[in-house]
Amino acid sequence: MMSRTAVILMSGGMDSTVCAAIAIAEGFTPAGMHLNYRQRTAAREGRAFGDVCDFLGIEQRLVADTAHLSAIGGSSLTDTAIPVNEADPDATAIPSSYVPFRNANILAMAVAWAEVLQAGALFIGAVEEDSSGYPDCRKEFFAAFQQTIDTGTRPETDIRIHTPLIALSKADIVRRGIELGAPLHLSWSCYQNSERACGRCDSCNLRLRGFREAGRRDPLAYESAKSRSFPTGR
Repeated sequence: MMSRTAVILMSGGMDSTVCAAIAIAEGFTPAGMHLNYRQRTAAREGRAFGDVCDFLGIEQRLVADTAHLSAIGGSSLTDTAIPVNEADPDATAIPSSYVPFRNANILAMAVAWAEVLQAGALFIGAVEEDSSGYPDCRKEFFAAFQQTIDTGTRPETDIRIHTPLIALSKADIVRRGIELGAPLHLSWSCYQNSERACGRCDSCNLRLRGFREAGRRDPLAYESAKSRSFPTGR
């Protein structure tokens, strides 16, 4: 019988917050895992992780130091010499915020903890259809990593990757979060600011569009006057 403990990867952002609420709603006992890879908003994301865990009653937590991702570089999230791209709906290239092979690094550490906890599930709030085009957010990537888990863990270990948001739009995620009572007001999505969200980066734009299309108002404060005009509705 599969263990009902689930390791939930939680960045502190909106997607992982809704993902955690889904895991809990499905009856899993949550263990929240947050990674600090020296990203621009590491402290703010860490605070959001703690706040969301407190709200959802997630007692078992692990904050893992993955500073090697910053040392490797290659991303505007970890290298201040690389500017964070402003949102461009017509862009086809992978944005500068892509952290090379980040999800593989994150999943590997989460699987290690899940094996120690004898967890039966690993939840990650990856989104494919309405994301920034990151290659490690695709269904094919998670299917391949599932094979890696099955091959590289103890014979008695059975850890299943759950990606409940993978095919949803940001608007769908907002609606699902509200339906579950997820603390979207405690989450943080901005790639470059830690006080008021910038409203200009790709992550802010996707979040704002999701709230706008869901007919809801984003509870976060935004720096950009233009961005504040996006959300409509209640």
